[in-house]
Amino acid sequence: MEPKIILMLYIVLFVLEYLWERFLGIINMRYVLSRGELIPDFVQGIITPEEYRKSIKYTLTKEKFGIIANTASSIFLLLLILSGFLGFMDSLISGFKFDRYTYGVIYILFIVLIFRLFALPFSLYGQFSIEERFGFNKMTLGLFFVDLLKSLVLSAILFIPLLYLLFFFMDKAGNFWWFYAFGIFTLVQFFIMFLYPTVIAPLFNKFTPLEEGTLRDRIFTLAEKLGFRTKGIYKMDGSRRSGHSNAYFTGIGKSKRIVLYDTLIDSLKEEELVAVLAHEIGHEKKHHIKKELVLSLIGSLAGFFIISLLLQFPPFFKAFGFTGPSFHAVLILLMFCSGPFTFFIKPVFSILSRKYEYEADRFAVTSTDAAESLKSALISLHKNNSGNLTPHPLYSFYYYSHPTLAERVRAIENVTQ
Repeated sequence: MEPKIILMLYIVLFVLEYLWERFLGIINMRYVLSRGELIPDFVQGIITPEEYRKSIKYTLTKEKFGIIANTASSIFLLLLILSGFLGFMDSLISGFKFDRYTYGVIYILFIVLIFRLFALPFSLYGQFSIEERFGFNKMTLGLFFVDLLKSLVLSAILFIPLLYLLFFFMDKAGNFWWFYAFGIFTLVQFFIMFLYPTVIAPLFNKFTPLEEGTLRDRIFTLAEKLGFRTKGIYKMDGSRRSGHSNAYFTGIGKSKRIVLYDTLIDSLKEEELVAVLAHEIGHEKKHHIKKELVLSLIGSLAGFFIISLLLQFPPFFKAFGFTGPSFHAVLILLMFCSGPFTFFIKPVFSILSRKYEYEADRFAVTSTDAAESLKSALISLHKNNSGNLTPHPLYSFYYYSHPTLAERVRAIENVTQ
């Protein structure tokens, strides 16, 4: 296949993806606006007209900004590709006297930094204009940049050695390098998952054991009843950065722990918090975490195999401005240019994720008899986060990893009937 044909195919798919996702954003905004200020029946008397208006305005503001940001990012990426910038920088950096691996690492870091810098103004506006305007931002500008610096340093510490290791396998391990690399990267992934709760996450947030009291007692009673072993229950200072709230499990093996945002503890009743945790335990008991991990590993293995095939196909690299195949070029193209080739499978993962959420809700209801508490907790979370109560069905089908609030409430009610 000629490089020009590959580039034309990429552009066609690129435009299709862009138009499709912008179409979804527009119909979602129109759908929300078409309902006016009519509060959905299932939250009437719970969410006030003022809170509902705020959720509509928040949804529309974020969607409009998302369209602008994604349009700018799409234009920027397309310009870099069509101008031959990726290949030009490849040739420019190759003029310096670096060994093959170091040269590849520098190239990848440089391109990634360019994209991070381009996205920075949009991140700042989203945080300090939109989130600030709706009362969710608690972060200072200084903290924003401290977090950014920490994430950059941490990424460099973790991924520079991995890039060197990957280049070594590509170069020295023969035709099946992709399989050996997959094995090593899987071990590294498990190691990072083990370290995350106790080493990585505390770099950004403060975690303190949940103080003694009725909430702690009820959570441990629930965990014991459901046969869930945990290293501990921790409160995270989420309010330092945002007014949004959440709860999650993290870690594997002995490092596994329950984390509650302080904003969540402040906004929900104890029985609601217990119901939310029963839902999260449901993910564990239904083996959703393991299933998602297996799916992720299968995807990684497929990704390594695809890379091995692309390295044997020079026209692909020439289509994007490179002189020929190289280790670093294939990784950059996979990171930033693979979207148009894969966007149509997004709903598959969304459907699977929503299935898991339904199963976890059902587990919480049937194992703890917490239907009403779970419903009220979900509604409170949506209210406190100004979530969209009426997304367009096609929009939620494509994007949402969780069922809509209306769908979840209806499913919970069906379990108890």
